[in-house]
Amino acid sequence: MNIPREIASDAATRVLTLRWPDGREQQLSHAQLRQACACAECRRIRLDGLTVSAAPDIALTGIQTMGYGVQLVFSDGHARGIYPWRYLEQLGLA
Repeated sequence: MNIPREIASDAATRVLTLRWPDGREQQLSHAQLRQACACAECRRIRLDGLTVSAAPDIALTGIQTMGYGVQLVFSDGHARGIYPWRYLEQLGLA
């Protein structure tokens, strides 16, 4: 399992930076992360062909690492999805 060696969130730019063991640095906006939430409710919205709404000024208010990923808490109160490391890595490739 590929786990970032460092996770940093910049509140001013609303960007989450992941630094991977191979030296890659990945940056994902807080809005992009909210729209890509992996919880069942958000997945259902996407499966129905819709887009998960995220205000442009949405911000991460909490980050809790888990063994296989990270749980993100957003300023809109959403905190249901756990983002597996592999899923986060793939978000940067899109």
